[in-house]
Amino acid sequence: MEQKQLRWFSVGLIAFNMVWGIGNVVNNYAQQGISVVTSWILILVLYFIPYALIVGQLGSTFKDSNGGVSSWVQNTSTKRLAYYAAWTYWVVHIPYLAQKPQAILIALGWAIQGNGNLVNTMSISTVSFLSLIIFLLFLLLSTRGLATLKVIGGIAGTATFVMSMLFILFAVGAPAINSSVEFATPHMEQISTYIPKFDFSYFTTVSMLVFAVGGAEKISPYVNATKNPAKEFPKGMIFLAAMVGASAVLGSFAMGMLFASNNIPEDLMANGAYSAFQILGEYYGVGNLLMIIYALTNGAGQIAALAFSIDAPLKILLADADPDFVPSALRKKTKKGTLVNGYWLTGILVSIIIALPMFGLKNMNELVKWLTNLNSVVMPMRYLWVFFAYMMLNKAYKNYQSEYKFMKNPKAGFIFGLWCFLFTAFACVLGMVPKVDFAADPQGWFFQLASNILTPVVLIMLGMILPAIARREKDKV
Repeated sequence: MEQKQLRWFSVGLIAFNMVWGIGNVVNNYAQQGISVVTSWILILVLYFIPYALIVGQLGSTFKDSNGGVSSWVQNTSTKRLAYYAAWTYWVVHIPYLAQKPQAILIALGWAIQGNGNLVNTMSISTVSFLSLIIFLLFLLLSTRGLATLKVIGGIAGTATFVMSMLFILFAVGAPAINSSVEFATPHMEQISTYIPKFDFSYFTTVSMLVFAVGGAEKISPYVNATKNPAKEFPKGMIFLAAMVGASAVLGSFAMGMLFASNNIPEDLMANGAYSAFQILGEYYGVGNLLMIIYALTNGAGQIAALAFSIDAPLKILLADADPDFVPSALRKKTKKGTLVNGYWLTGILVSIIIALPMFGLKNMNELVKWLTNLNSVVMPMRYLWVFFAYMMLNKAYKNYQSEYKFMKNPKAGFIFGLWCFLFTAFACVLGMVPKVDFAADPQGWFFQLASNILTPVVLIMLGMILPAIARREKDKV
């Protein structure tokens, strides 16, 4: 039976489910308002389309490599840098894992109570404690390898995609069906409403856009599953870019219809998607039905993402780890093949991030904003390795055969790789600036600044310590 079954549109749909969600629209609207429509167009043209096509060339060139980004780095540079690429891919998931339990609690509250009060009425200490319990429970489940979580993940991914499309169609179509619906944001018919103010504050929000459109490299393992990798995979990436663009622009337009851009609710990041579906349900006379469906769907998706993101990145880092860089203690497996000490390390680091808010944040809205922005600073660090590998590929282009090339001229290809690398680094650094008013909450501002700087630095330094331990271990033998 022919194994290569996937077509370009299938690859694009799979990638869309991996990298996109309603949260990307809500979070960026919460920071920029309706002017984010222009920002989406700019980020798609200047960054995401080159990024997706770069992934296409790397996937086509190294279609027999199973390690993703770390394999690309190893093929184009050294084993040491490949280790750091694998470490980065794993370690950036630590703040991401710390955020998932809160997202599960929020979804549970909306599904049960029909509002965001369940979590909003809790103290930060209570939220942190419950989040820690949820995380540790799924950490335990992940060590036992539950196959059902993969099924849940597939169902949740498909349902989330459907709900994303429904959200856009319902919101855009609401005024045409119901004449009483008025746009919450004034002057949406004027082009000037969509023009951002390109000041320092604006550029500190760019990391959230980069975070939203990143992750296309996750699709690289599917290159070999396509009928014609050299042609089908790049087409899939272009299709992905088109879907992301349509979802981002139309979704932001829909948010402008439902929430006033000049008076954005403080809890929009935490509760915006749920409130949107609640409003749409009222428009169409179905009450809370749409919101409850979304809450259950999103809750299932968060659960699946939590379990999968504990297990998969850890296996990429440690399953076939090089003894020259990873100590034997971390490579230790139980009789069932469980990387027991790797799970311990994950548990300790995530628990620290979950507990941190008790020392500097006052309420749930601040917690959600802080963790979301922290992820927008840390998560794009792994994209840097994609662009590094692409630059190295273009430097040694004579050594590799690429059936598909984003840029046929290697110098032009190197420049595109460098541009994407520098833009990502620029976004990450400026993203460290807190998004809270210093005068209103100096303590919270300094807490967020310190944590936004120290978290990526500490996580990277930890990765630099492990090779030294491994080297000392080998010297003793």
